[in-house]
Amino acid sequence: MNLQGLQDLQARDEDTGLIHVVIDTPKGSRNKFKFEPRLGLFRLGKVLPLGAYFPYDFGYIPSTLGQDGDPVDVLVLMDEPAFPGCVVGVRLIGVIQAEQTQEGKTVRNDRLLGVLETPYNKPPVRSLEELPASQVGELEHFFISYNQAEGRKFRPLARKGPEVADALVREGERQFQESKGRRERQPAAVGGNGA
Repeated sequence: MNLQGLQDLQARDEDTGLIHVVIDTPKGSRNKFKFEPRLGLFRLGKVLPLGAYFPYDFGYIPSTLGQDGDPVDVLVLMDEPAFPGCVVGVRLIGVIQAEQTQEGKTVRNDRLLGVLETPYNKPPVRSLEELPASQVGELEHFFISYNQAEGRKFRPLARKGPEVADALVREGERQFQESKGRRERQPAAVGGNGA
């Protein structure tokens, strides 16, 4: 199964305005998968420690770049897990703004939260404020412990609503376009045998 089409997928659905999220790791999994654009396939990146698992589907927004150099991440609050490579329409409900420190270097690594929306499945929650504070605290704890197991420090800074989350996606789209433009302007490698 070749998934090259994921590389051309835009961040937003033109008809609905929903965010496209490519699920890379399903809810309940200890296996963390990652899309490899060069191969056009998903690869097993790591296995979480015994007792740790993803509380919801975890994925990324195509055609975006976050401050960490990867596509913008989203935790999709769904009852049942999807599968790696599944594209879902998501309504953003907010963001856990956070810093991540590794090897002395600190970068922003915000975690967007969203809910599935289809013509048949309207989300019951439209804002992070509607979730119980204890549930959001558990999600923050997951990211703290997940990063700690990897030798990183994850520090939540604030909880913000859907407007801030959407602004982060727009910034990620802008960063992606700038990066794409830089790659296109780079001169092609000169080949040949020197003759």
